[in-house]
Amino acid sequence: MTPNDIAAKLTGLATKYHIRDVTLLAGRLLMSFIFLHEGVTLATHFDGAAKAMAAQGVGLPLFVATIALQLGAGLSVATGLLTRLGGIGLGLFCLSTALLFHVNFANQNELLHFEKDLAISGGMFVLAAVGAGTLSLDWLLARYLEKRRRDKEMVNALLAVENQFSLEVRLPV
Repeated sequence: MTPNDIAAKLTGLATKYHIRDVTLLAGRLLMSFIFLHEGVTLATHFDGAAKAMAAQGVGLPLFVATIALQLGAGLSVATGLLTRLGGIGLGLFCLSTALLFHVNFANQNELLHFEKDLAISGGMFVLAAVGAGTLSLDWLLARYLEKRRRDKEMVNALLAVENQFSLEVRLPV
């Protein structure tokens, strides 16, 4: 595929979907991948990972909660369902990980992990601020609920009109 072909496909995609929403989808998928991958890795190698985390002072309940957060909030961000909540959760998780585990700045690797966690945290907070965009389950759910609300209002209006014009027949007894 030539660069012109790629540009033509991207232009077509940009005209079909708003470029902001395509960018938000790509960003959500890229940011969620690290959490989904890590969550699956920890879950599939549970015993060894639990021992390694215990050596770092992380107890089993917190370790299980970490796996649940990475998988649950990772899926939330990837699918765009409750994206703001998932973004806040993962942003706080990265911020706390940076501040609790990567503070030995004399070690270049620790400094790199500290900076990486801060950057991911910032990205998650930005995502929480702007939302998932239209290419998300949040957007689809909001449209569905809005349609249900309008349908309910229409039914109530029709019932009100019907009640105004209904004849009350009383039989003499």
